[in-house]
Amino acid sequence: MRKNKTKDQYQPIANYGIVGNQHTVALVGYNGAIDFMCFPRFDSPTLFASLLDPQKGGTFSIQPQLKEVDHKQQYLPDTNVLMTRFLAYEGMVEITDFMPVKEIESRCILIRKVTVIRGKVRFRMQCNPRFNYARDKHQADQKDDFQILFRSQGGEKAKVKLMSDVKMKLEEQDAIATFTLKEKETASFVLEALSEEKEEENSKEQLGAFIDKAFSDTVNYWKSWINQSEYKGKWLDMVHRSALTLKLLTSCKFGSPVAAATFGLPELLGGQRNWDYRFTWIRDAAFTMFAFIRLGYTQEAGQFMKWIRQQFEKNIHEGKELQLMYGVDGTSELKEEKLSHLAGYKHSKPVRIGNNAYQQLQLDIYGELMDSIYLYDKYGEPITYDFWADLAKQIDFVCDHWQKKDHGIWEIRSEKQEFIYSRVMCWVAVDRGVRLAEKRSFPYPYERWRKIRDEIYLDVYHNFWDEELKAFVQYKGSKVLDASVLLMPLVRFISPYDPRWQCTLKALEKDLITDSLVYRYNAEKAADGIGENEGTFSVCSFWYVECLCRGGQLEKARLFFEKMLGYGNHLGLFAEQLSLRGEHLGNFPQAFTHLGLISAAFSLNRALSRSSL
Repeated sequence: MRKNKTKDQYQPIANYGIVGNQHTVALVGYNGAIDFMCFPRFDSPTLFASLLDPQKGGTFSIQPQLKEVDHKQQYLPDTNVLMTRFLAYEGMVEITDFMPVKEIESRCILIRKVTVIRGKVRFRMQCNPRFNYARDKHQADQKDDFQILFRSQGGEKAKVKLMSDVKMKLEEQDAIATFTLKEKETASFVLEALSEEKEEENSKEQLGAFIDKAFSDTVNYWKSWINQSEYKGKWLDMVHRSALTLKLLTSCKFGSPVAAATFGLPELLGGQRNWDYRFTWIRDAAFTMFAFIRLGYTQEAGQFMKWIRQQFEKNIHEGKELQLMYGVDGTSELKEEKLSHLAGYKHSKPVRIGNNAYQQLQLDIYGELMDSIYLYDKYGEPITYDFWADLAKQIDFVCDHWQKKDHGIWEIRSEKQEFIYSRVMCWVAVDRGVRLAEKRSFPYPYERWRKIRDEIYLDVYHNFWDEELKAFVQYKGSKVLDASVLLMPLVRFISPYDPRWQCTLKALEKDLITDSLVYRYNAEKAADGIGENEGTFSVCSFWYVECLCRGGQLEKARLFFEKMLGYGNHLGLFAEQLSLRGEHLGNFPQAFTHLGLISAAFSLNRALSRSSL
């Protein structure tokens, strides 16, 4: 029987921080355990997934043998280097976790360094890799006392090497180390993904020098990156933490951001809304670029522009239309699969990988994309004519199909509808196309685009308005409200002072909004193909704040914004949703939430600065 087997105990989602290298991330708990990591890429199979199943998922834990411990976590300022502290009467311990950045994928490395600040402390380290979403068995080979090689015995053929400067041993194909450190003494562990047949040998003596240099380079990289931010306003620390998080979630190899670092984390405990968000949604990516541009990071936006051009070229070559989402490398097929062998976070099943939503029609993506390209052309680099020619084809597609029913921003899995958000963003696509063409004097079908833009506007303004509810509704002919309409004034479709918008905001506050918390829609009234409740949607809360700000309710907007900041975890990270108890739900950390925070802070800071003049 295996000793010290991981208990069937789940950490709250909010108890985690993340480290990463812009290829992948690892979730590090308050307790010093890495309970989730896809290795070596965001969309690779998990190596550790005890967050989704403490018994089967695999973990990498370093446990100081202390009694009555208090745990603290913080990032080194302006970096993604994470420190976890263990505070007890008999000793104080620090674990520093980070991933060296700018490494090629075959050198994807996780570094964990343990330091005793005070006292004499005994430790137990366990590295229990579980390859291919814990579906494959593995073979462990001990090279010497300080190196262990793990190989998957399944179809994945993955291998990783664990190195340390303390002695390790094998126990049932897992790495174990027990060691004692005195004050100021350290121990280090390095986990590396291997892809080449030839394995580089590293001695125990070389390890220390490598870690010291990697630590210095990583700290300097993140500090240098965040120092390029042009944002100098209020809530600087939270804005920069969100920016650092978005950067972590953006592939440095491909320039494409993932929606979140995880899969399978539930939007309702015990429910079925357990999706895989490790892919690039056009919508989320475009909003991310908008956030980067606002902070002055036009280089990141430019890298995404190259990625989206590649998708245009591929689609044209294959005779396909733009998909709403892709793999980070542009993979177009993201077939959904259930991992029935995993228990799920707090027994929320099924655990899904892949995402069948890639097959859906979501017309709104053209609006978000055109808006971000319009801003990139304005604040980044002027786009080329060849790029414009590709974009014009996308706008022509919108002109031909804007009246179609689709699955909408929330990826409804029941029947398609004429969703208001999709319709508004079709207007944005054509409007920004017209603006960009005229700004750059690009050729475009002047009369057709302008005529269709006006038709879309009038359709939304008149046919999605419900006189009885005194509000714009979720889809044509419905009696359902939807928080996505909060973007109507933010994309300049409607004035925040328009009487119809003012009535809609009041209706939302009555039906979907509780203080600063906002439901995306009433799940009991809206048929979405799932048929269960969920938490409040944090990005909608930040949209709400921005609407209040633009509508002149500055004091209320500031109060609710600062209340929302209080719902972030101890590191300032947000999951997708919050329960009415303030519990984090859904995949974590969620890019959508963090870019919403940046946008709200930017608008609110600007409005407050103007009001003080």
